[in-house]
Amino acid sequence: MLGAGFLRQHRTWEDWVGIGLGVLVVMTPVFAGRVGNDAAMFNAALVGVAISALAAFEFVDLRRWEEFAELACGLWLVASPFVFGYEAAGALRYWHFALGALVAFLALLELWQDWKLSAKELARHGSMSS
Repeated sequence: MLGAGFLRQHRTWEDWVGIGLGVLVVMTPVFAGRVGNDAAMFNAALVGVAISALAAFEFVDLRRWEEFAELACGLWLVASPFVFGYEAAGALRYWHFALGALVAFLALLELWQDWKLSAKELARHGSMSS
């Protein structure tokens, strides 16, 4: 059974999950098959790399702006099918909606965990127990 404080502290496994979600986003056009929308495929690659990079940056120097940027990436991924016009066809829209929601949820969780931490406490993130 999980302890009461398990989700109250930002842990490094959350950053690894963020990196993995970014990799999944990059691979979504492969999972969805022939998309036929170059903008959607480019968007998936760009957003996926950004998500992975932001999550990896949290290992080096944890800052709240990284989590806000991850939240923006997740919300953008949810909105992407409507912006690029692939909301009515194909599995890519489902992948992007689900993965975008997961990225946004993870970013909100990390923001909640880190909200009251000082800059010094944020700097200790990499040395905190995982």
